[in-house]
Amino acid sequence: MDIKITTPVDFNFRRTVLSHGWCVLPPFEFDKNTWILVRVIERGQPRPVTVKISSTKGGLKVSASRRLGQKATASVVRDVRHMFRLDDDLQDFYRATTIEPEFAWIATEGAGRLLRSPTVFEDLVKMICTTNCSWSLTEKMVGALVSELGEESDDGRKSFPTAAALAPKPEKFFRDKIRAGYRAPYLKELAQRVASGALNVESWLTNEASLTDLIKEMKSIKGVGNYAAENLLKLIGRYDGLALDSWTRAQFARARDQGRPASDKKIARFYSRFNSWRGLALWCDMTRHWLDPEHILNW
Repeated sequence: MDIKITTPVDFNFRRTVLSHGWCVLPPFEFDKNTWILVRVIERGQPRPVTVKISSTKGGLKVSASRRLGQKATASVVRDVRHMFRLDDDLQDFYRATTIEPEFAWIATEGAGRLLRSPTVFEDLVKMICTTNCSWSLTEKMVGALVSELGEESDDGRKSFPTAAALAPKPEKFFRDKIRAGYRAPYLKELAQRVASGALNVESWLTNEASLTDLIKEMKSIKGVGNYAAENLLKLIGRYDGLALDSWTRAQFARARDQGRPASDKKIARFYSRFNSWRGLALWCDMTRHWLDPEHILNW
């Protein structure tokens, strides 16, 4: 079953898919040869459905693994729109970057939409799994969560587990099965808080609290520091934070400082001209080369 979703005129499918590493973390899969993004979607379905998403003229083509009714189709469309940020208005960002010649490519190429998961909970769990470890370990942890606790779709692929599925599991499960290390008690506590309703992370999407208050709430979650919070902010549409880590610092040194290590203050000053968009400007700047053929081969 195929579904067509119209996209904004400034939307770039390839830039969005390869905006960061989420496209290769289950239950996402990315086929770099066909430029098809696969995703298992669970919300609003009697059982998960696998969708294969590709670019078509003026929109997205979404091929579902089974025929869907009206309500299920609407649910899939909602989640795909959310994942690809189709309702985000980036015109202010494009105006801010276009006046800077070396950043004008961002608007021209329609960069700036960062792929995200259907839920903030999934993005939060994945973000915790990226901290203080290699990317290969992140892939192993997320893959284990999906394999162990995900619900099976028609084609055998599995969904990302809900907080309710994670909450009853003992800390030992996260340590031994998921290989989450020091994150084991953090993931269990987070799942319990979300499943019980004590913490509503989905509300962050529409939260109008100050940046300081929102970051404070995020950092109240064990395992979430400045890096995770500032990256998560980008996925809910707030781009004030730079989310600096060893990779971005090294990339900035190569791209903007003739290979010399730069202080965090220097990096912050460089992007300060973009004000509330500075975190997104930095990320686009550091990942511009990701659509180069030699880089795609490494995905």
